[in-house]
Amino acid sequence: MSGTSYMEQELRSQPETWQEAARIGAAGGPLPKAGQRVAVVGCGTSWFMAQSYAALREGAGLGVTDPFAASEAFLGSDRGYDAVVAITRSGTTTEVLRVLDAVKGRIPTVTVIGDPETPAVAISDETVALPFADEKSVVQTRFATTALTLLRAHLGADVSRAVQDARDALAAPLEQEWVDAEQFSFLGTGWTYGLANEAALKMREASQSWTESYPAMEYRHGPIAIAAPGRVTWLFGQAPEGLEADVTRTGARFVSHARDPLAELVLVQRVALERARARGLDPDSPRSLTRSVMLEAPAAP
Repeated sequence: MSGTSYMEQELRSQPETWQEAARIGAAGGPLPKAGQRVAVVGCGTSWFMAQSYAALREGAGLGVTDPFAASEAFLGSDRGYDAVVAITRSGTTTEVLRVLDAVKGRIPTVTVIGDPETPAVAISDETVALPFADEKSVVQTRFATTALTLLRAHLGADVSRAVQDARDALAAPLEQEWVDAEQFSFLGTGWTYGLANEAALKMREASQSWTESYPAMEYRHGPIAIAAPGRVTWLFGQAPEGLEADVTRTGARFVSHARDPLAELVLVQRVALERARARGLDPDSPRSLTRSVMLEAPAAP
């Protein structure tokens, strides 16, 4: 491929979109208040951001927070949710729209959205629009991380280090070993497990790479068997004791950096892009994928 892809343009804009999202998140708005029981729903990348947000919010002692793939959301009255947060870049994803419609009038909803001119707005009680983070590439980069930055700021986090670390990740050299690797396993703990899931998805989407993701402490319970020379085990956040040595003994490359884990995801996005280029793939239009999954309504009986 020649020229600059939308994916590259969008992933490189993240420090700026994060700063704007942090400003919006810190201002309050309609996102859940401390003490509320919250369900967070999304599909694909947005589901993984929901996992990270849920771990951050509950870990901060701000209330029970459960992440669901929208197609598998258990939102019955017996669960006692005070709010549903939906994350959707397109605002047209069928499963998310079905959740919003199903709980309307029963559980208050707030949708974090990239395109505010879409059906999700009409069926959400509240929305937080991030049109400056919307994307043209099918492969998501900045919307997902910007949405999570918004949510981190709303939880009271100072994201200034994350913004600076993202700039560092954009300037860091890419190792040829990463571009050439046969296989990647991404690991995380707590809120970074969602980031590990997203890193693996980015590699699959952009470059058709063989990737897996696991909670870091689960890796030694079987998945480490895949580690071998020419393969990479990449950790988000702090490494469990002894894990690096265990991976190194397999001959696999262990990768872990001290930067903010969300900024580390930016580095992985760059690796995914370079792997796509090395394989002659178009990261803006990956095989079998579209910007939004819009399912046909079932035929009437």
